[in-house]
Amino acid sequence: MKKTFGSIALLCLVLMQRPALAQEHYTEGPVWAISSYQVNEGQWDEYAKWMRTYALRIFTEAKKQGLVQDFKVFTQERGSPKDWDFAVATLHPSYGAALDYSAANEAKWDAIAAEVFSTADKEKQDEMAAGRFKMRKFLGTRYVREITLKPMPE
Repeated sequence: MKKTFGSIALLCLVLMQRPALAQEHYTEGPVWAISSYQVNEGQWDEYAKWMRTYALRIFTEAKKQGLVQDFKVFTQERGSPKDWDFAVATLHPSYGAALDYSAANEAKWDAIAAEVFSTADKEKQDEMAAGRFKMRKFLGTRYVREITLKPMPE
């Protein structure tokens, strides 16, 4: 019994040390939320126009208001039929800031959308935004932490 308890305690200690050991290699930074899409055949120009007209304005204002630290848009050639060719990344100070719900932040996002779409009516905003769903397929969102590698001791 003592041997089993000792083994379990040692295993727990080793598992708890693993994250601490990783910290010697890097410093944790902010978190990127990266949403990826496939733009439908023949829709690239229309989708880019939609993004420039609405999304760019929304993300620019969100950055000004501190809802995101930064945002980036990426494109790539698809490496396979399941690959993305358009991605939008937003930078957040932490996983909590990226994932946790905040009523105050939601109100700010709603105000930005009302300004950009020229209406506070959510149904009308949804109607105006619905066209983008015909132009692309949403593949998912990943959350990745940015790290800074620590130099090796000399």
